[in-house]
Amino acid sequence: MFTGIIEELGEVTAVDRTADAARVTVRGPLAVSDARHGDSISVSGVCLTVIGKDAETFTADVMAETLAMSTLDGVRPGRRVNLERAAQVGDRLGGHIVQGHIDGTATVLSVADGSAWRVLRFSLDPEHAPLVARKGSIAIDGVSLTVSDVGGGREDGWFEVSLIPETLAATTLGALTAGDRVNIETDILARHVERMLALEPRLTERSAS
Repeated sequence: MFTGIIEELGEVTAVDRTADAARVTVRGPLAVSDARHGDSISVSGVCLTVIGKDAETFTADVMAETLAMSTLDGVRPGRRVNLERAAQVGDRLGGHIVQGHIDGTATVLSVADGSAWRVLRFSLDPEHAPLVARKGSIAIDGVSLTVSDVGGGREDGWFEVSLIPETLAATTLGALTAGDRVNIETDILARHVERMLALEPRLTERSAS
């Protein structure tokens, strides 16, 4: 489990691809400072398992499903990524509960600068639209954020987040421009509610019988 508070900006240093998977090596001295084999590290929102490490880098395998659902499908050496180590029991929950199990990707629709912040608008796929609410939580490339606005319908939905200077400087979100893709993870509570509502007719029938 993660909190969506980015600890370090890392960099992909190597990518070894096979037919349906990839092995990536990421430079992140802080992330690997206390990492052990089998530990989890969030890489731009994707939970990856450490299979090897040295003083500054770690290596992880990325399976086909993760490649298909995330921006890691096109990852190349030199890409900057957001890194966060798994939360420890007793840690302060500075962001929100983030699993590192992304729902898919969203595209930057527009970027607007304010006097001391930046507003980013993202596309919202029909399957994700019911899970994103104004003032709700969302993780974008692993960064815990509050949804500042939503709009459109289920087929043409969008959402916005407002970023402070610290977030712009400390994460990859500061470099986003219109057309860029990001990984998104909706709030875990919203996912469970959606599942319960989907099963509600069956549950009603079962209790009636």
